[in-house]
Amino acid sequence: MSAIEKALSTARSRLERPDPRRAAEMVDDGAHLVDTRPAWQREQEGDLPGALLIERNHLEWRLDPTSDSRLPQAVDHDVVWIVVCSEGYASSLAAASLQDLGLRNATDLDGGFRAWKAAGLPVGGL
Repeated sequence: MSAIEKALSTARSRLERPDPRRAAEMVDDGAHLVDTRPAWQREQEGDLPGALLIERNHLEWRLDPTSDSRLPQAVDHDVVWIVVCSEGYASSLAAASLQDLGLRNATDLDGGFRAWKAAGLPVGGL
């Protein structure tokens, strides 16, 4: 196993990764979808309506409730964040990083945006 495969496995071992339908239900219950894909990827693949757009390199600063750069939604460590990338790899590492900051309800979308789209859930921008 490569080092990155081990890191991914370790990250995922502590995440309860919802599938797209469960993630949509969680959003209906107040969770926040966070799309970390870069603009070029969103342009090619489509958008997640209602998702917060935070590219990966800003994620921790925007979601940490103790950061001066936090978003208004980052009110405390109990907020439910569902991080999304294209296929669900980078988002697992990002969600684990958020948990390291104490954001205990951070997770990621199993299969990423592509799984969301394949499930027939709403997408925009195309």
